[in-house]
Amino acid sequence: MKVFTSDCHFDHPWDRLTAANWKKYPNELSTHVVAVDVLRREINPATQVLMTERLITCRQNIPTWITALIGAKNVSYVREVSEVDLKNHTLTMRSVNLTMNNLLRVQETVQYKPESATRTLFHQEATIEAFASFQKVCNKIEDWSLERFRQNAALGRAGFESVLQKLNLERAAQLAV
Repeated sequence: MKVFTSDCHFDHPWDRLTAANWKKYPNELSTHVVAVDVLRREINPATQVLMTERLITCRQNIPTWITALIGAKNVSYVREVSEVDLKNHTLTMRSVNLTMNNLLRVQETVQYKPESATRTLFHQEATIEAFASFQKVCNKIEDWSLERFRQNAALGRAGFESVLQKLNLERAAQLAV
């Protein structure tokens, strides 16, 4: 099993980041995400937490040695469950791959928490685990998957920052009118 962790800071208020999260895709840097479908959305009456379940469709180039080995396809699906807690000011998203998860499981948790009125902490953690008869094969798949995850995470953060900048420009234009 491989573990990925990353922390970064966005110089945007938590509430703006949380609102922008729903507009994160599509963006020009995260082209591997081709669709996001909301499956369910509800508010827990007791906690006032907004829970959303989404299906994310991704398309990625997979090395030929992996497709030859396991017959993988370049389209995959991810289930994401997010919770927006207005009382505690947290947005937590948990995701797991649905495609080929008997061979490779990627579980990710992302959390946004305010650090100040204008700055938000982004914490990301993922576990990547391959299942095969030979440990050497597992290690090779996990290493490749970890590197791909790292690349996509960096693109995802940069893409989200570009979405935030566009939303800030739109907001400034609206305020100017």
